[in-house]
Order: sequence, then C-alpha cells, then structure tokens
Amino acid sequence: MKNVFSKLTRRQMIQLAAAGIAAPAALALTGCSTTGRKGAGNVVVIGGGFGGSAAAKYLKRYNPELNVTLIEPNKEYITCPGSNWVIGGFHEMKQITHNYNAAKKNGINVMHETVASVDPDKQVIKLASGKTMAYDKLVVSPGIDFKWDVHAGVDENTEKFLPHAYKAGDQTLLLRDQLQSMRQGGTFAMVAPPNPFRCPPGPYERVGMVAHYLKQNNPTAKILILDQKNAFSKQGLFVEGWELNYGQMIEHVKLDDGGKLRSIDVKNKTIDADYGKVKADVINYIPPQKAGKLAVATGLTNESGYCPINQQTFESTIHKNIHVIGDACIAGPMPKSGHSATSQARSCAANIVLAMAGQEPISAKNVNTCYSLVTPDYAISVAAIYDFQDGKIVSVPGSGGVSPMGAAPDVRKMEAIYTQGWYNSIADEVWG
Repeated sequence: MKNVFSKLTRRQMIQLAAAGIAAPAALALTGCSTTGRKGAGNVVVIGGGFGGSAAAKYLKRYNPELNVTLIEPNKEYITCPGSNWVIGGFHEMKQITHNYNAAKKNGINVMHETVASVDPDKQVIKLASGKTMAYDKLVVSPGIDFKWDVHAGVDENTEKFLPHAYKAGDQTLLLRDQLQSMRQGGTFAMVAPPNPFRCPPGPYERVGMVAHYLKQNNPTAKILILDQKNAFSKQGLFVEGWELNYGQMIEHVKLDDGGKLRSIDVKNKTIDADYGKVKADVINYIPPQKAGKLAVATGLTNESGYCPINQQTFESTIHKNIHVIGDACIAGPMPKSGHSATSQARSCAANIVLAMAGQEPISAKNVNTCYSLVTPDYAISVAAIYDFQDGKIVSVPGSGGVSPMGAAPDVRKMEAIYTQGWYNSIADEVWG
C-alpha cells in the first residue's frame, strides 16, 4: 500500500509534533511495520500517566491504522500535579482523578493489567495474568521508584508511617490526614530529595500548601525543610512568597548548612541531621529517586538509575525498539514533570510513526511549564523551550522564563488562575 504519509514535509511534521496536532486523516500513514508482521504494526505503551497516555493518543492520531495498546493496571489515574492542593485542603481527589474512557473511544486498546516482564530480544511482553503479546515498537513510561538504601532507619515500609506522597493516591490522603491531625504548635518536617527527582518545584509548592492549611487551622505550628541539596527551582520566588504570606512559619535548611540527613527513627518520628535532632509531629520524607521498577527490571537504566535514550527519538540506547519517556528517561535539561512527559510523548510518537514508515527522524522542539501555588491565590511559574542539537536536547537561549520577583498581588493572583487553567488544559489533552 502506498505510503501517503510521505506527503507531509519534514517542517510540517515537526510543527505537528511540537504543537500536538493530529495529522489529517487523508495523510495518515498506512501499512507500516518494521518487523514484517501483518497489519499496520503493533505499538504497545506501558504506563497510563502523562507520558504514556499522551503517547498512545498521538500514535493513534498520527496513524489511525496503527494497533495501539495501552497497558495500565489502574482504571483511574490520580495526578501528582494538583495533589498538593488536596493536601492543602482546598481540592478534592476527584478533581485530579482521570479515566481511560476517551482513549477507548479513540480506538486505543486499553488493558488494565500488570506487566510482569519485557523480553527486548524477542519483543514480547508477559503480563501478570500469564498472557503474552508481541510488539513492533514499545513505549515505556514507568515513572519513578525510590532508593530506600541511602538513609539509615528507612525502608519500603517507611511510607506507611512517614508518607512521601510522591505517588498520588493513598499517600496523598495519608499525608493530608496526618497534617490535619497535628497537635497545635507542632512541627511539620520535610526531607526534600537530592537531584534528580520528579517535579523540581514540587516539594516547595507542597510547603506552601501545608503552610496555607496551618495558617488557618494551626497558626503556631512550624515547618522545617531539611534539604538534601543547596538550591532548588524558583527558590527566590518561593522564599519571597513564603515570607510574604506566612511570615516566619517556614525554615529552610540547605544541605551545607545542616540539611544533610543522617538517619530517621521512624517509630519515634525523630530526624537526625547535621542540623541536629528534630522531633516532629509529621515527617514528609521524600526519598532519593530512580526510574520505575519496570525500567530497571528490563535493563533500561544505567549507573544513574535512569534510562539513557537517543534524545531525538527517545529510543533506548540499550535496547532497540523500546522508547522511554517521562520521569524515567535522561532528557538533557528537561525537568521530570508532567508537562515534559506530555511534550516528549508527542515527539516520540511522531518519530515512531516515521520510523515504521522507513522515514528519517525529526527534531521536534519540546516544551515545559511548571506552575506552583504558594497560596490558592498566589502562584509562580517557570517555562522553557528545548531544541535538539549535536545529538542532545538543549535549552533554547532566551526562551521561556520565570515569574518576576516583587510582582504585584494581582499578578500573582492571575498566575494562580493560569495554574488551574494549565492543569485543566493538559489533563484534557492527555485523558480527554
């Protein structure tokens, strides 16, 4: 069958991938398969978060004749973006919970199953149910997992008592409930993780949301941040917002000034750090992070704990025909965020479709935006655009930017409105 997708110019394809626009049906690719298997080709996506759901959606849009399967064990996905608002007490879980009905309507085969293993050589996936399925191309978006062997006194069971809330759902509710049960005048202690980790501004937005709750319900309480690094995303803006809205409630201790964690006594909720010993009422221990378990088990990670990729196509540099997107991959300066994962999904999907047609890859620009609430009516943001040059993703000089320091209250309030608009927009793009 004739490959009509070749009618698109490379410039058009780059524009489509960058903008997240579907290729017109008349230009859709047909009859492509890299392995000679019958049909239009089988692409499997593992992981139904921002990256995986967006990848499945755009694969099907760019080539409606592809057989696209999305494997995700949960029937609903709760986003980490927005989860801090739940902890802060002014959002409900249902507002950050999404399903896969739209994906099914769009012709994507959604399987609520758990992947037991992937055989990269045979290009076969084994499910926990015992079923197996073959793929021509595989997209893996497994998110993160935690390194529990870095600090003394903690292990995988720690999250049952000291919630990290870095995987939204039960952990979010556990941390919220602990916050609401704090004694008057108590201490909320956060151990912020070292780089790299999911959502660089995430812990610090959480601090603002915790402070928002405490200001209204427990105004003499204190928040202590023991940071495992010396600087963080939008630091000046966060500190300005904390001081303006919460006075001296929040104390941030960087790594070199005493933040270094030695151990945690989980039972007695006591932290031992260079800062000293801290007895806290609530401890939000956010562990050091690495790529999700499936990526590790499949042999997609290197010594960093994350997945090296061809940063143009997002194909693994370790296993052919497996593409890794989202928090698990090493994508140059792109932060590990939901927006980054969605942008990467578009670029990855476009290049998979091109590769299955025997076409050369494109270098689509990627984008990221991170909005953060300091209060429900006070927000700050950072945005950036990324290009592909000399074999790697690089920041485009002069693109993007951050919120201005010292902005007027109406500016911060408008950004808070933009924050909710951003969330609604990207959630609709991914799951709508």
